[in-house]
Amino acid sequence: MFSWLNKKDQATLPDEMTLDPDNIPAHIAIIMDGNGRWAQKRHLPRVAGHKQGMDTVKVITQAASDLGVKVLTLYAFSTENWKRPADEVNYLMKLPVDFFDTFVPDLIKHNVRVNVMGYTDQLPQKTQDAVNKAIEDTKACTGMVLNFALNYGSRAEITTAMQTIATEVKDGQLEPDQITSELIDEHLMTQSLGQYRDPDVVIRTSGEKRISNFLLWQIAYSEFVFMAPHWPEFTPELLVQAIDEYQHRKRRFGGLSK
Repeated sequence: MFSWLNKKDQATLPDEMTLDPDNIPAHIAIIMDGNGRWAQKRHLPRVAGHKQGMDTVKVITQAASDLGVKVLTLYAFSTENWKRPADEVNYLMKLPVDFFDTFVPDLIKHNVRVNVMGYTDQLPQKTQDAVNKAIEDTKACTGMVLNFALNYGSRAEITTAMQTIATEVKDGQLEPDQITSELIDEHLMTQSLGQYRDPDVVIRTSGEKRISNFLLWQIAYSEFVFMAPHWPEFTPELLVQAIDEYQHRKRRFGGLSK
């Protein structure tokens, strides 16, 4: 299972961390936190952390795919991140261009399909072009979905969904009593993920314990794993640890354990 680990790293995995292959979370969502702090600790500019963070994305994507994860959602840029210094935002907008240019061949090799959710029409044109090309180039892949939340915010997503539903009611296409949780699901940005639209587990790096406006509707019954390392330090071994913790939880979805 751990083909992406070298023999030395495999030897360091605790015996009790033998994952149940029948209980791998189908959808893992990660709040990739701590790039800037990782860089500052090393007296580097914050953008160096973002660059290293993209390298981590490549490693974790391959690891998640090898483990049998169906959807890996990565919180790459929020609707609130525009508040950051212009130089940092400009750098972040260039990252997808470089990332997809170098990584798409590997994604195709591993049968990974790219999906992007968020207000991508508000991104710079070059960023939009890179995103759209990656989606097009990987559309035939049938393995794991690498789902980027890019210029995404959950409150904005829910607001947009409510506006659309209200318009449908106003236009007579929908009756108020037809508005169900399933209907709302169909109007959210995760709709294209089908049965895997809701994360089984949410991982946040850097030790912070906040949701930060991420998938507020979809994570109603997700498990949460908060981990201390900053995102550039995140490794396949830490991913295995998070999944191991998930597998030792009992998910009751509001009911009682059998």
